[in-house]
Amino acid sequence: MSFTITLVLLLIQRVCSDSPIIETPWGRIRGMPADDGDYNMFLGIPYARVDPDNPFGAAKPVPKFTGIFEANNGTTICPQREEDSNEIRGTLDCLVLHIYVPEIAKNKLPVLVFIHGGFHDFGEGGPETYGPKYLVRHGIIVVSINYRLGPYGFMCLDIPEVSGNQGFKDQTMALRWIRENIELFGGDSNKITLYGQSSGAVSVEFHLLSENEKLYNQAIVQSGGTYVSKTTKSTNNTLPLLLASDLGFKTYDVHKALAYLKGIEVERVIESATKFKIQSSACIEKKFNGVEGFLYVDPITIKTLPKTKNLPLLVGITNAERLLIVFKRLTKNPLGYDPFRDLESYVPQHKMSQAYDIVRRFYIGDAPISTEVLQELIDFDSDFKYAYPSEQSVIRFLKSGAKLYHFMFSYSGGRNQLKVRDNITIGGAAHSDDVGYIFKTKRLRGKGSDVDFLVLDRMTKMWANFVKYGNPTPEITELLPIAWPVATTQQLNYLNIDQELSLGMRPFHNRFAFWDLFYLHYVNSARVFNNINLILLFVLGVLHCIV
Repeated sequence: MSFTITLVLLLIQRVCSDSPIIETPWGRIRGMPADDGDYNMFLGIPYARVDPDNPFGAAKPVPKFTGIFEANNGTTICPQREEDSNEIRGTLDCLVLHIYVPEIAKNKLPVLVFIHGGFHDFGEGGPETYGPKYLVRHGIIVVSINYRLGPYGFMCLDIPEVSGNQGFKDQTMALRWIRENIELFGGDSNKITLYGQSSGAVSVEFHLLSENEKLYNQAIVQSGGTYVSKTTKSTNNTLPLLLASDLGFKTYDVHKALAYLKGIEVERVIESATKFKIQSSACIEKKFNGVEGFLYVDPITIKTLPKTKNLPLLVGITNAERLLIVFKRLTKNPLGYDPFRDLESYVPQHKMSQAYDIVRRFYIGDAPISTEVLQELIDFDSDFKYAYPSEQSVIRFLKSGAKLYHFMFSYSGGRNQLKVRDNITIGGAAHSDDVGYIFKTKRLRGKGSDVDFLVLDRMTKMWANFVKYGNPTPEITELLPIAWPVATTQQLNYLNIDQELSLGMRPFHNRFAFWDLFYLHYVNSARVFNNINLILLFVLGVLHCIV
């Protein structure tokens, strides 16, 4: 027994002696060595705290630590209904970030700050979901953050106490913390890349167009953006009244409703918001004296983004973003599924019948909706929901003077994380499948062939090169045998990431030309579209395709 106790004490001493301690303005922070690579982890560092008297409003600064803060908890999540388990859990003490630092650092290292996806309703930035192993080995610091989700992060009211966009404001506070403190961890505060995937990419683009200061030096926008459907909404003072009523308190006074809701368990609030399918997205705020805002104008009406002038950007999509959704809905309900009906959200009612017929014929002709036209249905839903909106972001970035590298991820392998999760084997890369080739994630433990890891090695090397140099392929190597050219409005170069790397120009150009014409004619400028000359050039070709 005494030998066992001695051994345990020796192990504890070894861990403590290897654990790095960082002096910060808030006190000392002790990290821990990683068990899967030569890097140190600082997990769960609070960058702000939710105000218990106003959990739907602005966060507060963090008080100083008493003693050493043990940065060893990477499991904290904000209140949400989790995607995989469907379980409602989380805490409002969730405004934390995780920092991963290579042990070999001698000089200041460039920094990659990751914002997770999840429709702004679920997700977290912890190491089990976004493990940094494959990125930090390339000599960069990786930081991931949590931010409030659902009604706590995206309730938008016409009152200064809850003016809206709190999730984005949480992210802003995290970015300020990183800018001010990352050098204490060996990072370069003048070399920060902001990186988001899915709704995280939406977040990144909102930061690019917000009125807040620029807290980064370059950005990665992966499978998302402000043109993606339903990314903005109006303020709505009925929401707290609806939630309070559902949870047992009827009132027409928004302040009384908020006072009631702050005392309700977060799980019940999330359950109520989920039941009513409340949309978690950005809103156009009203200005209030003494209240820091985030977004005051409709982002679709902004033609150029001053923050992106000369800004290195890495922007792209997968080649079959909606593969999983279309496949599952079509196989579950083959007679009742009709993705073309989603056009109703954008087309005036008096034009809907004609628009429906034209779009449907363009993609599937006169064929019935069935598995026989599965690929065409995936193409339509992907184009409409992700690919074409993402391309509009690319064009706006280019018109704003960005130095932009454009990509499409097309590889289908053993680390396409959502296809692996759902045991779907049809070809193509679904939304979020590319994440498995950048991060170490619990979904993919033990998964991956030699070819899969070759694709992973290439992607992580290019992403890390971009973080370091603002160029994903600064030199030709055996691993990266292609020089990735920048895109321009005249020559929209892109890199296709498949089993082999290849270059192309203007992805899906025939289909996107169709959508240029469609929006010009049917949506009545509901979105801002660029390149009118391109539309005119393609009119005859598109009409030929329709016929």
